[in-house]
Amino acid sequence: MASRRDFLALSAVAAAAGMAAPRLMAAEKGSDSDQGRRDEALPNNPPLTMDRFPPEHKYGVGGTQMGNMYRVTSDEEARAMLAAAWEGGARYFDTSPWYGLGLSERRLGHFLFDRDPSQYLLSTKVGRLLTPDASVESVGMWKGHLRTDYRYDYSADGVRRSIEDSLQRMGVSKIDLVYIHDLAPSNEDMGEKWKDYFEIARKGAIPELERLRDEGIIGGWGMGVNDIEPSLAAMEAGDPDVILQATQYTLLNHRDALDRLFPACRRHNVPLVIGAPLGSGFLAGSTHWMYDTSIPEGLEQKRDRISAIAEAHGTDLRTAALQFTAAPDVVGATIPGARTAEHARENDASMTADIPADFWTALKSEGLIEEDAPVPVQR
Repeated sequence: MASRRDFLALSAVAAAAGMAAPRLMAAEKGSDSDQGRRDEALPNNPPLTMDRFPPEHKYGVGGTQMGNMYRVTSDEEARAMLAAAWEGGARYFDTSPWYGLGLSERRLGHFLFDRDPSQYLLSTKVGRLLTPDASVESVGMWKGHLRTDYRYDYSADGVRRSIEDSLQRMGVSKIDLVYIHDLAPSNEDMGEKWKDYFEIARKGAIPELERLRDEGIIGGWGMGVNDIEPSLAAMEAGDPDVILQATQYTLLNHRDALDRLFPACRRHNVPLVIGAPLGSGFLAGSTHWMYDTSIPEGLEQKRDRISAIAEAHGTDLRTAALQFTAAPDVVGATIPGARTAEHARENDASMTADIPADFWTALKSEGLIEEDAPVPVQR
């Protein structure tokens, strides 16, 4: 049986080959396709300092808004968004049972149903089991008549059931990456009890995911959390392949990740996926910062100042924010969410734009980003 690293390496090669095939066919026909130009403009991963994970491009799609985050997203909007993201070259898609209590998974699975699994990377999450309940309306930030309830389960049996449920909801034949979800102090259901949940996961979810990885049932596992502490704990408790770290590395807040998370990832040879790279929309002009409408003091002024400097250098805030999160050598992908086709095309345009080096120099000279923060290399 192939080792887990062999499995991941073969998956990455297959995904790259699947993405390259349309370009090769276009070249044989003598065409200069728009798809080829977009793919070549996206920031590529190699060479990374890690040999595990990554997709070909350092760019993917987060599935929160397919789950009716903040407001109802129609099926048509979700399909159009995914089609636009695919057309723009994105081939890494992240979802979760928690996003819309199954809705995001169902919509993503419907989109991927007739696509070759070797052409994309798919991640979902474990930690919550869903149960039908017709009385349930909106739950937290997830809107609409959801008809589904949930309970936490970080046990080995819970992990297997969650993966089986996700495969059935999505109707796909494989899941590349599975993240242990929301096991963190910022999860209001847990608070300081997250350590008790983590102990259950240490004995149950983590060894079970490593068995599933070694059996080739999944490609790899990691944590999908909004706090650094559980990410560090997972790297000590097990052998994760990747960490999905949300909310901790953006253009506006990154000191803690530079100090604690990045060195640990290098020591353990674990790449990162950056979630919420736009601060839950705040760096694209929304009124939400990290899934909340309470904006920390001074953050709007800092955002506006960076935006003004970006405009003066011929770029924009969204572009700077996304490319900033993709720049570090420990990052395998950044995964902004999108609700509409227009949002997906805007994200794609931001990832393929050139940003003048003087822009980053200006931000550092004003102390708007950390002096040692990695910045994109101008292509």
